[in-house]
Amino acid sequence: MNGPLKRAALACLLMFGLLMINVNYLQAVRAEDLRADSRNTRNFYAQYEVERGRITAGDKVLAESVDTGDVKFRFQRRYPEGKLYAPITGFFAPESQRDIERTENRLLNGTSADLLIRRSIDLFTAKRSKGANVDLTINPRAQEAAYKALGASGKKGALVAIEPKTGAILAMVSIPTYDPNPLSKPNKADVNAAYNKLDKDEDKPLVNRAIERTYPPGSTFKVVTMAAYLDSDDTLGPETQVDAPQVLDLPNTTADLPNYGGAACGAGRVTLSFALEKSCNTPFGKIAMELGYDALRDQAAKFGIGGEPLSIPLPVAGSGIGPEEDLAALAQASIGQRSNQMTPLQMAMIAAGIANNGVVMKPYLVNKIADAEGGEIETADPDELSTAMSEENARKLQEMMINVVNKGTASAAQIPGVTVGGKTGTAETARGRDPHAWFISFAPAEDPKVAVALIVESGSAGNDASGGHTAAPIAKSVMEAVLGR
Repeated sequence: MNGPLKRAALACLLMFGLLMINVNYLQAVRAEDLRADSRNTRNFYAQYEVERGRITAGDKVLAESVDTGDVKFRFQRRYPEGKLYAPITGFFAPESQRDIERTENRLLNGTSADLLIRRSIDLFTAKRSKGANVDLTINPRAQEAAYKALGASGKKGALVAIEPKTGAILAMVSIPTYDPNPLSKPNKADVNAAYNKLDKDEDKPLVNRAIERTYPPGSTFKVVTMAAYLDSDDTLGPETQVDAPQVLDLPNTTADLPNYGGAACGAGRVTLSFALEKSCNTPFGKIAMELGYDALRDQAAKFGIGGEPLSIPLPVAGSGIGPEEDLAALAQASIGQRSNQMTPLQMAMIAAGIANNGVVMKPYLVNKIADAEGGEIETADPDELSTAMSEENARKLQEMMINVVNKGTASAAQIPGVTVGGKTGTAETARGRDPHAWFISFAPAEDPKVAVALIVESGSAGNDASGGHTAAPIAKSVMEAVLGR
């Protein structure tokens, strides 16, 4: 009998061992996969048991959870401002999240380790746990002004406004946009149908053009070329004379570089300020070829171009001037064409850095995070990204950009009683399409409160003056909103 008992005992011990291994494997190794499995209905329903925290912009509620009274779907997400803030808030769907709803999900749903004490207190007092509230840096007046003005153009496009001294993002608009409310219903079939319709839309309303798409920056990039030139020689300034041929001979190609329409730039030799005011191409192409690729690339890097990927905390597409090719390609890149690609956020950072006397601040969207009872969890701490220019050279470039608004191609951006600096841009696109219209700006120049960059897709008739007429008034309305005008 001892033999059979020993064998039975050994078999039982082996089965218990296998059972324990399986339990530990499921709980430790496969736990996350099982939790996220779409067939896990328990997890699906659990998402609606928690009152997610609010997303706000000051006193403005951008996202909140409302009590439906339903046993299965207790709380449903609601977006009072819908399309206006969708590119920022994103949406909370049954099986996914997007944008702020995704990047701050663990805080919003209350599972973050930062909320451990709050959860413990709620457990002790038998209160229902709630998620943390996320307050954004967005200025509602500026956001609304940008959305209204850009929408009125009837074109696709994007706008970003930044506080130069801190890097706080005051407005971020992408058009076309979408309504996140249909994507936040508890019915999977309805949500999937709504999402698929948006995803198949040729205008790509789900894409945040301000940070997820890059464009050739056109003549707005000339401020970077100018910054590199000023850095090459301390004696250079707004009144420095440079060559400005009607057409610039580019080496090893028959495709030479003209000014717009083949027009002359002054009498063939002009000041740096005049070249920027009138947005002549040939002086900047010649300057870039003299400086070389490394100088232009290094200057771009000082503004944050081509460096570590940005997170605001939304991920930002990388910008860059393109690879080193030949001098002809460099001349074209120096005026924002060829392989030169920028996000509107990156161009806003450039304008903000110039306005902030050469110091570029890290852009950010989250102002503060607090628990459901108002206890502070985290507050934004502005941080420097880089020093792109010396203060002296930044002031020289500020002066030239002020002249662009007062005497050049951006007169539509003038604000009575406020000193505005800016630069227009027109970016060539695919054949058969009008060029994109760009504008970057800052105000007031003496004590900058806002820097703006925007693109109106196919919004230009083909020159920087027409681009200024299209884009500059939009930027003006946003600057006025921030300044309380």
